[in-house]
Amino acid sequence: MAYQLTDSVRTLPGIGPARAKRLEKLGIFTARDLLLWYPRNYEDRRERASIREAPQDRPVCVKAMVATPPRSSYIRKGLELVKVNVVDDRDAMELTFFNQSYIRTALAQGQVCWFYGTVERKGSRYAMTNPVFEPEDRQRFTQCIMPVYPLTAGISNNLLAGAVRRVLEDCAQQLEDPLPESLRAEHRLAHTGYAVRTVHFPPSWEELEVARRRLVFEELFFLSLGLALLKGRSSRGLGTECRYYDPAEYYATLPFTLTGAQQRTVGEAFADLCSGKAMNRLVQGDVGSGKTVVGAACAWLMAKNGCQSALMAPTEILAEQHYKTLTPLLAKSGQRVGLLTGSMKAKEKRAVCTALAAGEIDLIVGTHALLSEGVTFQNLGLVITDEQHRFGVAQRAALAAKGQGERHPHVLVMSATPIPRTLALIVYGDLEVSVIDERPPGRQEIQTVLVGEDKRERMYGFVRKQVQEGHQVYLVCPAVEENEEAAAQPGGMDLKAVTAYAETLRTQVFPELRVGLVHGRLKAKEKETVMTAFSRGEIDLLVATTVIEVGVDVPNATLMVIENAERFGLSQLHQLRGRVGRGSSQSYCVLVSSNRSPETRQRLRALCATNDGFRIAEEDLKLRGPGDFFGARQHGLPPLKMADLAGDTRVLYEARDAAQALLEKDPELSAPEHRTAKERVRQLFEANPDIFN
Repeated sequence: MAYQLTDSVRTLPGIGPARAKRLEKLGIFTARDLLLWYPRNYEDRRERASIREAPQDRPVCVKAMVATPPRSSYIRKGLELVKVNVVDDRDAMELTFFNQSYIRTALAQGQVCWFYGTVERKGSRYAMTNPVFEPEDRQRFTQCIMPVYPLTAGISNNLLAGAVRRVLEDCAQQLEDPLPESLRAEHRLAHTGYAVRTVHFPPSWEELEVARRRLVFEELFFLSLGLALLKGRSSRGLGTECRYYDPAEYYATLPFTLTGAQQRTVGEAFADLCSGKAMNRLVQGDVGSGKTVVGAACAWLMAKNGCQSALMAPTEILAEQHYKTLTPLLAKSGQRVGLLTGSMKAKEKRAVCTALAAGEIDLIVGTHALLSEGVTFQNLGLVITDEQHRFGVAQRAALAAKGQGERHPHVLVMSATPIPRTLALIVYGDLEVSVIDERPPGRQEIQTVLVGEDKRERMYGFVRKQVQEGHQVYLVCPAVEENEEAAAQPGGMDLKAVTAYAETLRTQVFPELRVGLVHGRLKAKEKETVMTAFSRGEIDLLVATTVIEVGVDVPNATLMVIENAERFGLSQLHQLRGRVGRGSSQSYCVLVSSNRSPETRQRLRALCATNDGFRIAEEDLKLRGPGDFFGARQHGLPPLKMADLAGDTRVLYEARDAAQALLEKDPELSAPEHRTAKERVRQLFEANPDIFN
């Protein structure tokens, strides 16, 4: 049968309801989804050799005839061996298959096949273990460059590759090319049908590079196009009108002096606020660089102009910390700061909302609760979001929509996740960027060391020493997952494991210390109780999951121990490390990992070598790629299937320039030849359906 792009994968041979459900986990529902499920790697299976001449250090294709019927034996319960003898013109070879009972009927005596695997020499005898094989007249996955796909449980690479091959010939030519022909010619880009066919089954590495460049360009072009439209939309809008006041007046009320970088950033933000256009600015700064003071200065200017500001934080703990920090920073200027979180009592919420609507609060600090329907402002002029990658464009817009009239509230985004320049171009394409690249005086350099399991007792001794000296300690475990299946994945510990570990530390390892436990699935009130106790010095050792990555500021905490450090990204480890070193005492971070992989150890040593968040971010991007940079898809942007922002920088700039050139010619993409491109951008930014409104 001829397949259509919209056909369900259930229509394919070998894919019944159970396999279709598993494919749905990968987001594969139709033939189109299969075509756009690109390989993550390739295996070159083109090299051929006879049994005798096959190299022993790499797999090759060997053509041989099945000389004996397959014979099976059971070594123990759950382990079946199937052995087969094959021969070529000169030599014999024994094949061994583990737990593959179907081999008994799949290989018949006298059949000639291609076998792909590594030939081992055992004296004068030859052997191969678990080879891939195909009859010589029905080759699909031998003597080719074989795609290797991202998989899920119950779906093999051969099954997926077979399904892709089946729909490829019919469907690749049905794909409408979203890039205008003139653009393809100008940038020497292959047609989409050729690119998709070749990226799955490349005849050569050279052709794969041509196909890959086309798909990377396309992906980055539409991302740049969508972000440019978002940026254009926000910058076209008028912002709340502001009269300029000298920030020196505000600085005079503070008990400390701002760094040059902080003052420069405040100057850039004030210029935006007084320009008449809506501000859309990202303030990027390493942990502890003093971003909150910049936000406070902007709120001060808005209040001087009779406008209210709102600061949205990702967690209640962080919202409360901001509230406690900002209240004294603005009190001397006579400005009123309020707090609104989901766990507050209904009566408290009502009182805050009434004061907010009446204009009796100048700056409201809160969580997602600020987005709820009952929250209204008398005159919202500025929206500040903290830890931007946890919100995304849609939520920023939802809060900004609470402004009145034609003028949009200004938007200031604060992020402590240092982002490499190439990634910032994509992730924050709709924002102007300020970087606070100077640490406030007195901030400690944190000493970071990597230790194996054999140094655990010494590490425990160091924890005791820190507590004896009057300090406090964090001990972080990988994230608590929702279920056992997730907990079995790398990076997940089940709740029982974390709870049991905390109990072991409390009763057996540190019976003399006060040990607390906090994790993401505690109720907000319970979390708050534990964190407050730690802040007050009532807990010596806090066992935690990454819930503390953003949050509490405890100057007395001088040691951060991170268990299974290999399970975290470098940027996340850097964020966690930033929880210590906030006081005047020397602080330390101990990474515990028994992982011996050279790549893993290189990654963790990169963190030990520097405290510079931007250098760490570049290294993280290089080693892990952009897909993992933010962990879960928290930033509300479409995922990248093909582009690698660390390696595709040149194509990124080319695609971004092409997108800008197209928008200069056709700002609304209204020309008939741009209809497909416009639709593609709309699909890409489904979270922002009003991108063209």
